[in-house]
Amino acid sequence: MPKKVFITGASGCVGHYLIEMLLEKTDYDLYLLVRDRRKLQIDLSDRPNVHVIEDSMQNIGNHKDLLRTMEFVVSTAAGWGGQEAFVVNRDKTLELFSLLDPQVCERAIYFSTASILDSHNQIIPEAGEIGTDYIASKHACLETLENSSIRDRLITVFPTLVFGGAKDKPYSHLSKGLKDILKYVPYARFFKTDGSFHFVHAIDIAQVVTHLLTAPSVPRSPARLVLGMQRLTVQELIVQMCEFLNLKIGWQFELTPFLVKAIIKLFHIEVAAWDRFCMAQRHFTYDVVSPETFGLVSKYPRLANLLAETK
Repeated sequence: MPKKVFITGASGCVGHYLIEMLLEKTDYDLYLLVRDRRKLQIDLSDRPNVHVIEDSMQNIGNHKDLLRTMEFVVSTAAGWGGQEAFVVNRDKTLELFSLLDPQVCERAIYFSTASILDSHNQIIPEAGEIGTDYIASKHACLETLENSSIRDRLITVFPTLVFGGAKDKPYSHLSKGLKDILKYVPYARFFKTDGSFHFVHAIDIAQVVTHLLTAPSVPRSPARLVLGMQRLTVQELIVQMCEFLNLKIGWQFELTPFLVKAIIKLFHIEVAAWDRFCMAQRHFTYDVVSPETFGLVSKYPRLANLLAETK
């Protein structure tokens, strides 16, 4: 009998790539929880193994009987702000995983965010204390999940900066704004600052998650896997974007933390506590995994691969 996979947030950017890859690589029965089936841009008309459940995470309890039959669960659904963030990201996500049958469920994959971790992939208390609603709710959920009854089969993935999207798939927030970011490069090239980060494309996230759902053995649970390509500095970002736009870099003015704080104070710019914390951090780097970690090949290993699609 084919394995059953329950996927929340299936109509999102990552969800689309994951559905396509699972259909290509497996014979699993897919159960897709979506608030609006019209947002699914994949042709599922000839896919008897795909079952679309039009409902919201707020009503996850209505599907408790179905959830108890699932071998795999992948939770990508997220609320982005306000009270919805805590309802979806904490309360209903915890309820979802509590409804699984420990005698049936083999792997439970939960999507968190790298923003709640430090450079050693440990939870930072500031995420829960001063983080945005989205970040604080993700922080609260993870601490509870890793001490729950399904911790021995829990794999938490922490995407870094997510790109992705196409004509037949919704774009991530970052990919939507990439062309606008490029408009500021002619001005940004005159500045330099210290900082670094990772990014990952949704199709590479789908590769890793598909592997986790098909491999005979996976990382020991509860596992924390931060998904990202190699570390990229802010200066490397500017250089590569200038190369893409055929712009030269000459003299650069250094934006030091002291100068940034002075500008904020001088112009009375309101900055939230979490934003101040991030400005002080500057380096958002982690112990990351990529498709190569599992013997696969990344589709978007470099920034140049992303920029090429903006033409």
